[in-house]
Amino acid sequence: MTGTTVVSVTGTDPYDILIGRGLLAGISDQIGTKATKVLIVHAPTLGAQAAALRESLLDRYEVLLAEIPDAEAAKRVEVAAFCWQIMGQTDFARTDVVVGLGGGATTDLAGFVAATWLRGVGLVQVPTTVLGMVDAAVGGKTGINTAEGKNLVGAFHAPLAVLADLDLLSTLSKNEILAGSAEIVKAGFIAEPEILDIYEASVDRATDPTTPEFRRLIELAIRMKARVVSADFKEAGLREILNYGHTLGHAIEHAERYNWRHGAAVSVGMVFAAELARLTGSLSDEAVDRHRSILESLTLPTTYPVGRWKTLLATMQRDKKSRAGHLRFIVLDDIAKPTVLTAPDESLLFAAYQEIGV
Repeated sequence: MTGTTVVSVTGTDPYDILIGRGLLAGISDQIGTKATKVLIVHAPTLGAQAAALRESLLDRYEVLLAEIPDAEAAKRVEVAAFCWQIMGQTDFARTDVVVGLGGGATTDLAGFVAATWLRGVGLVQVPTTVLGMVDAAVGGKTGINTAEGKNLVGAFHAPLAVLADLDLLSTLSKNEILAGSAEIVKAGFIAEPEILDIYEASVDRATDPTTPEFRRLIELAIRMKARVVSADFKEAGLREILNYGHTLGHAIEHAERYNWRHGAAVSVGMVFAAELARLTGSLSDEAVDRHRSILESLTLPTTYPVGRWKTLLATMQRDKKSRAGHLRFIVLDDIAKPTVLTAPDESLLFAAYQEIGV
């Protein structure tokens, strides 16, 4: 599997997701000719790559750098204000472009900054993690966290393009690849069963960025999300299925003060959702066991302390996915058959939680 794969997101603001190798060299084609300034928002660990990218663009643009904190610490209003300050001091115009270079937290923050400056400027996302490529940078959701929860402040803002350059994953640690794989597994359970088959065939090849299997997983996950986003950009209906495992997952991240990897929290959340579906009679024992088997093969957690339930429930009730005070969970009627479970009884939720509790 060679060359560049182009996956298109359609709708009001269409854009392309490019998947391949060596894509960063062509980023000016995505930034375009109208921009005179480019702000590269990047994590501390990507300082050298950001500087090199800046040098490669200086013959066409005035290039600014904004180094932001790593991981979820980036997703704070103070960090967004730091970026806005840079943009204000340099007369960053509506035709100029923000580049998000980093993992999911970086692209979330960069997208939010682009969405809010002058009510929206151009954005090119360059995800450098598995999670960023298959989820955070794809779909136009941007956001920051507050003390009350994750991503409660944000905006929908379509990028000009997303560059999923597989070469940028070559230095990732194995743990980072495994954690990011949770979102690919999610895509498998809600829509793309081939993903599950690939992990079950060889988890080693499925988590090696140099293999065709790994690229196939990235493409399948991105294609799935592009289809959903094209049909429902602002999460009025279908897009809600992408929240599989996230209602409890976000509550765990909040409880852990964002010291857990997103994929680890979503892994627990998916097993919880599977147990919830089993208790309602819609999901088989075999399908629930398949959740645990695949996620545990990736060394992802599938349990959480029983004593934390009340805290998690309170956080879920404040989550943006609840409506009119009613909790909503994406569950499965079968593999690749997601549905919404609205306002389940708290006793049912606690029974499902006991199945994952330790």
